Amino acid sequence: MEHRPIKAESDTREHLVVIGNGMAGCRAVEELLARDAARYRVTIFGAEPRVNYNRIMLSPVLAGEKCFDDIVINDADWYAANGIALVAGDPVVTIDREAKTVTTRGGVSESYDKLLIATGSDPFIIPVPGKDLPGVIAFRDMDDVGAMLSAAERGGSAVVIGGGLLGLEAAHGLSLRGMKVTVLHLMPTLMERQLDEAAGWLLKQALEARGQTILTGADTAEIIGNGKVEGVKLKDGTLIPADIVVMAVGIRPSTALAREAGLAVGRGIQVDDHMVTSDADILAVGECVEHDGQVYGLVAPLWDMCRSLADGLVETPTGYRGSVTSTKLKVSGIDVFSAGDFSGGDGCEDIVLRDASRGVYKRVIVKDDRIVGAVLYGDTADGNWYFDLLKKQEDVSDLRDVLIFGQAFASGGGQADPKAAVAALSDDAEICGCNGVSKGQVVSCIAKGAHSLDAVRGSCKASASCGSCTGLVENLLALTLGDDVQSGPKTMCKCTSFGHDDVRREIVAQDMRSIPEVMQKLHWSTPDGCSACRPALNYYLLCALPGEYVDDQQSRFVNERLHANIQKDGTYSVVPRMWGGLTNPTELRAIADVVEKYEAPMVKVTGGQRLDIFGIKKEDLPAVWADLNAAGMVSGHAYGKALRTVKTCVGSEWCRFGTQDSTGLGVKLERMSWGSWMPHKFKIAVSGCPRNCAEATIKDFGVVCVDSGYELHVGGNGGIHVRATDLLCKVATEQEAMDHCAAFIQLYREEARYLERTAPWIERVGLEHIKARIVDDEAGREALRARFLYSQSFSQDDPWAQRAEGAEAEHHAPMARFTPQKEIA
Repeated sequence: MEHRPIKAESDTREHLVVIGNGMAGCRAVEELLARDAARYRVTIFGAEPRVNYNRIMLSPVLAGEKCFDDIVINDADWYAANGIALVAGDPVVTIDREAKTVTTRGGVSESYDKLLIATGSDPFIIPVPGKDLPGVIAFRDMDDVGAMLSAAERGGSAVVIGGGLLGLEAAHGLSLRGMKVTVLHLMPTLMERQLDEAAGWLLKQALEARGQTILTGADTAEIIGNGKVEGVKLKDGTLIPADIVVMAVGIRPSTALAREAGLAVGRGIQVDDHMVTSDADILAVGECVEHDGQVYGLVAPLWDMCRSLADGLVETPTGYRGSVTSTKLKVSGIDVFSAGDFSGGDGCEDIVLRDASRGVYKRVIVKDDRIVGAVLYGDTADGNWYFDLLKKQEDVSDLRDVLIFGQAFASGGGQADPKAAVAALSDDAEICGCNGVSKGQVVSCIAKGAHSLDAVRGSCKASASCGSCTGLVENLLALTLGDDVQSGPKTMCKCTSFGHDDVRREIVAQDMRSIPEVMQKLHWSTPDGCSACRPALNYYLLCALPGEYVDDQQSRFVNERLHANIQKDGTYSVVPRMWGGLTNPTELRAIADVVEKYEAPMVKVTGGQRLDIFGIKKEDLPAVWADLNAAGMVSGHAYGKALRTVKTCVGSEWCRFGTQDSTGLGVKLERMSWGSWMPHKFKIAVSGCPRNCAEATIKDFGVVCVDSGYELHVGGNGGIHVRATDLLCKVATEQEAMDHCAAFIQLYREEARYLERTAPWIERVGLEHIKARIVDDEAGREALRARFLYSQSFSQDDPWAQRAEGAEAEHHAPMARFTPQKEIA
């Protein structure tokens, strides 16, 4: 991968060559551009065949929470816009200081006036027998993540050596990917450099509760295997099976290139306050350097170094004086923070708060009325405040009695006041540790026009990485702007400045008919979108253009493409549809045959009255569905943004309390509405009497049969946050119930944002808006119903979703495309 702007013959600027396309190297260039964009011509060499990305966010990529595009810091457009030549995937292997040239492994040679070394650090591999076996993986870059993902697809067991941050994040990600994980840590406390014994114990308990095996005091003797990794043996004789071993025991400054060039090297490349090495024309920055006897592996010091380096390159006198560090992290979803010296000792006072019910532990160490250290577990909101007090060595004697309760309490005069807490921070207090952004920088950014959270993220990058400082940024927006904060809907993703409602409106207004057309006309900032916007655009086009737009399968989530859910062992589960929960001998025989033929280890009745077939291999899925289709069975969409189930009770046909034929109505509703793609999953239930055995009042659309007809309920859901339905109306006949259901589904399809369930949609637009469109406006209800049934005539998505015989099929002539109603706040 190589991007080289054409160098003009008249370009006589000094040439800055950067070795390292990572976070430190590119941040240094950003700082230089901010000071004097025209001063230097810049060429960057990177060992990886990629643009600059946020290495801190590799863990969410491994865990499946983000993809690579989500963690890119500077895309190809940034290099082009700033005239930077990028040579990626071809690392520099030699530096000729006398000729002032660098040469890459591929033979590319480049001269320099100033050279910046930003080679970062190398993972430390413990020197035990078997360390070179295939299957031993480090955790340092995207290639390592790719290797772990490939291993996780095969399933099995993983051993992670190292209970520091990287090791625990690797274990968390592999566990989420379905592997059985054991963590080996030599020291008695996890993350002993960041956490004290109590916090380390809490972290160990929490991780073990999530299914991981954590062995502390575990000393690795050897990695065993014949041609590949098969296990890890400890010095006490314990043998742990392993299909992969992840080495995450630490890092060392990457100094080999500098050492071979004859530069002064100690623990790292030795630099002065402006990051200049023992050669006046060569600078170094980041994890590879040693400054005043210290090396740093955290982000905040790197940003300080980059600022000082840029100052030196433009001849500004300020220099780097070292860093006081803090660590604010999210380990496997658990917040932890530490700063300073938490070892305690003579003259120190420990102030401790433990809240077992909330899983919170706080410890502040005070000496001579000043904070010298802090450890927070479970609630890290006050980390920045403690760190600011520590750095400035402020006298906290007046705050002694309320110090442990946090800044909001202290600043609010004994009452928690988050805004007052943020207001009390000094301008140089750190807000965003990931990107090294202070309170003063955020406020300046807001003053220059960044009046929303997304605008702040785009301007100064605060809250743009891990997101843990989002609350602080939002409070700064509120304090700085008051009522002028732009709190409207968030943008769809970082690819666009448009929100979901704006995109839906513009698709109709501009008659857009494809994903590339939408991206072009709405000025998408990425060439192909991302995993967040592509499924949403595909759905909005599919909803707006029934029968015209061709569903883009590659823009769907994989479970919708495969009609199967991946399970923790890497196999899949398949759920064929059972209309209203009813089945027959042919369907049961087909399921039994599939279970035997494909050796499915388990069959389970789901909460929606269907049979779930587990343990199907990915390569067998098409054949499984072919066999089920042959018996007339179709996809239950248990894995799609579509109708999932229609739950029923036996109703008047069998139950002595039943008032209506709930089973029959459930089958009709399911046949009418199945296969309809929606903003999110959608569930229906029909209860035959007010005893509500089908739990209709916690479904997206629920029918409760009563003596005089049918009560229709909307907007319920179960799950973590249970929401009971709202009563929409009462109708007298089955047909009216079906008509209202069709109209409600279509209104939801047309107005809700992608991945928005019916409950938050109704809470956003208001129940009265729903009633006005469906209950009060008979003509509007019929138009919605007609649009829904028309779209249903095109909803087949290949044999896995063919409409079964007997399904209601009302076909209407193509009608004018709908125009979404203006949203009611």
